[in-house]
Amino acid sequence: MSRRHRGSPMPSFSVASVDASLTTHNSQAELVVGFYRQQKCVAKCLRMRVDVAVFLILCQQLPGSEEVEPETCSQKSSECNQWHTNKYSEASNKWGPYINKIEEAVSSYKSCEPEKCNCHYPLIKKDLAVFQDGISKQSIQAARERGTLYQIIDHKLYREEECAFPSRCNGIEHFILKIVDQLPDLEMVVNSRDWPQVNTRFGQKIPVFSFSKTKEFLDITYPAWTFWEGGPAISLYPTGLGRWDQHRKSIQTMAQQWPWHSKLPKAFFRGSRTSSERDSLVYLSREQPDLVDAAYTKNQAYKSEADTLYAPPAAEISLEEHCKYKYLFNFRGVAASFRYKHLFLCGSLVFHVGDEWIEFFYPKMKPWVHYIPVQPKTSKDEIRELLEFSQANDELVSQVAERGYQFIRDHLRMKDVVCYWRRLLRSYAELLQYDVQRNSQLIEIPKK
Repeated sequence: MSRRHRGSPMPSFSVASVDASLTTHNSQAELVVGFYRQQKCVAKCLRMRVDVAVFLILCQQLPGSEEVEPETCSQKSSECNQWHTNKYSEASNKWGPYINKIEEAVSSYKSCEPEKCNCHYPLIKKDLAVFQDGISKQSIQAARERGTLYQIIDHKLYREEECAFPSRCNGIEHFILKIVDQLPDLEMVVNSRDWPQVNTRFGQKIPVFSFSKTKEFLDITYPAWTFWEGGPAISLYPTGLGRWDQHRKSIQTMAQQWPWHSKLPKAFFRGSRTSSERDSLVYLSREQPDLVDAAYTKNQAYKSEADTLYAPPAAEISLEEHCKYKYLFNFRGVAASFRYKHLFLCGSLVFHVGDEWIEFFYPKMKPWVHYIPVQPKTSKDEIRELLEFSQANDELVSQVAERGYQFIRDHLRMKDVVCYWRRLLRSYAELLQYDVQRNSQLIEIPKK
């Protein structure tokens, strides 16, 4: 948007007179310089249709004419945007596309009420729409080889005796047992592996519950076992990452010790090399350790330093310790990343790499509203630019971080997880086209 020229009328110059001023009348030249410093030479001359030759002399030869508009401004000024940044400064022009993305995303975002898990219900509706014509006994039989069969009969929970991942089954059953008295009879197949099972490109549409998926899969999304038990086991969490209720408290406590203005202004990441998508950030860290602290740790498949890009494995860092840093990177693992939800509780700005994999609470979280999106194959230069943008627009990105924190705080409580399970299983049960009969081969899972 152009601005009207303010100030005294443009003096009349010729190339010869300006040359003369430059060579013999230094004091006059200084006045001209002052004039053009105030009027922002390049843009103003163009808008006032100044003779090209005069423009080149005034804007390129006069000392000090390279000065630009100040970066910050008073909010009362018409030149000031809501972030207290001059709309016409060089930085605003450079970062304008990113600023616009945030402003547009925020203006179009519709928040949701924190009650009755309404935030997440649209995914239940979408997942079950595939089976709107009903679920037959035959489709359940076809699904059995893809997971573990569960039944609920007379408000009691039953499961196949063998469970490939006992801690994962415990994490799933913890939530079902909390609501089993509120559920009708039903049976379902639950996949406790990392990878979803029902691909859209081949095979029949069968009902299988999975914790994570991409658009290529028709699995019914349920809250991961890690909200209670069975997450990745590392030295810091030898029994696996779980107990979301406890992590919510401990991470938020640490976050209070590291408010935004006290956080270290650099990006942080620790994790194993499950994907080469993480390499760019690690390489950037080695080049600019003042900007990024990213390194690979060992995992169960570690064989040599080739697995850590030929550097000694880094020590593992607790989720609470992440809160010291302003910028936290989240990468997918084999499927969706279990650390994702924890990072937001630090009140730090989350850079979420790739949007392919989702868990049940992902759809309502929006790029540029709650986090900064990063493409999976992003280069070092692109990551550097995003971080420089964040540093140059601290107030703006702090609001993104705050919205991300508030969403997880308000819409991913333990009662929201329980609520999702309840609405999901009740809606699913309505689609069963047959009366479920007790399978004598299943064992009862008692309440604990």
